[in-house]
Amino acid sequence: MLFITTFSTILITVVSLIHFRYEAKEYHEERLSRKENAIKEHIEYILQTSKFPLTTNNIPSIFKGRILELSDIHSLEVNFFDLNGKLLLSSKSYIKNKKKRKINAEILKSLKNSTEKRIVITKVKENETYIKSSYSYIKDADFKNLAILNIPYEENSDFYNQEAENFLTRYAQVFIIMFIISILISYLLSSNITKSISQISEKLGITQLNERNQKLKLQPGNQEINGLILAYNNMVDTLEESAQKLAQSEREHAWREMAKQVAHEIKNPLTPMRLTIQSFQRKFDPNDPNNSQKLEDFSETLIQQIDTMSTVASAFSNFANMPTQQNERLNIVQVCKTALEIFNEDYVDFISSENEIYTSFDRTQLTRIVTNLVKNAIQSIPENQKFKSVMVEILKEDTNFILKISDNGIGISFENQAYIFEPKFTTKNSGMGLGLAIIKKIIENYNGSISFKSEEEKGTLFTVKLPIKN
Repeated sequence: MLFITTFSTILITVVSLIHFRYEAKEYHEERLSRKENAIKEHIEYILQTSKFPLTTNNIPSIFKGRILELSDIHSLEVNFFDLNGKLLLSSKSYIKNKKKRKINAEILKSLKNSTEKRIVITKVKENETYIKSSYSYIKDADFKNLAILNIPYEENSDFYNQEAENFLTRYAQVFIIMFIISILISYLLSSNITKSISQISEKLGITQLNERNQKLKLQPGNQEINGLILAYNNMVDTLEESAQKLAQSEREHAWREMAKQVAHEIKNPLTPMRLTIQSFQRKFDPNDPNNSQKLEDFSETLIQQIDTMSTVASAFSNFANMPTQQNERLNIVQVCKTALEIFNEDYVDFISSENEIYTSFDRTQLTRIVTNLVKNAIQSIPENQKFKSVMVEILKEDTNFILKISDNGIGISFENQAYIFEPKFTTKNSGMGLGLAIIKKIIENYNGSISFKSEEEKGTLFTVKLPIKN
């Protein structure tokens, strides 16, 4: 809208200036023609009352005492030339090189060839003022050419220039007012249009697959925006339906994977138990004096495998059902120090930015977070590595406390980083792969977060961020 206003203003201004110039040109041409006709009528009167014979040579004598009168009455310069273009008489009191002044041969030729026996030549002065010179024949009573009349006319366009300047001044004032009005109207229109679009944009920005998203209300009288709103609302319905299907699918997949893992872990001890029992049946001899020792070995093997099965069941039970939080006011710094006392490695260091950071937390679960991460850090360092380092650091940041555990071990490969917090994922030869999954669940229950940065052959940094609660 602003572009249209500005463009139309420029176009009107250009057309108006062209019109003013055209009007000025027409005015001067018409004025010169009127002046020329009046002078010719005056000349005819002088010729009719002259006592001299009407010849070219007598022109200076006829008009000698009247040429200044002609010039003064009509306020124009008057010049008489003979038919060959030589100056005969001029209203100017003094003309430099009067004898040499002649009409240009081309002008003279154009005058002779003109059907109207009149031509007008326009020249430009040094100050860019236009000078029109009219050339026409003076005739006697028999319509024979006596002389050539030349009337120089200086175009004075001050009046039209002043009018153009006044017009531009008034139009500029109108343009400023219209431009301000255009800005206001454009702002109101754009605000009305973009308000609904902004609402849709905000809703799209906060739309989540796993949350219930709010729909937008239709805007009365705005079909285009309502089309967008209807499309957004349909998308919300589709998204909610897809989220439900996805959640159901993920739950079913998780339980299938968990069942497979439980079955696999239980089958592992069952195989040696079966083999042990079959071996005992084949080799059992009632008369063997070592039956007591063999029975004891057999029983010990079975008990070990049963204990393994019990451990597997307990691990999955703990993951499925986290123990109830027993929150108490704890000094985080002191609890972390105490948790590190079980590690005998002298390269495990602890630093804290504060001596005391109190919060409401479950002591057992906090200890589990620290010990699990430190244990993983220690296990990630090869035994033959000369320089070993595990650093535990606690920081206070606004209303949160941050626990950082770093090591200079082998790091986590890029391929494994995406699965590090998934249940049953492990890169170790032993263990259930539930440690990080369990502590991640503990941290999320406290509205915290856990992240890591790792570089192969250089080490890993785990960062736990938890809110401080009074």
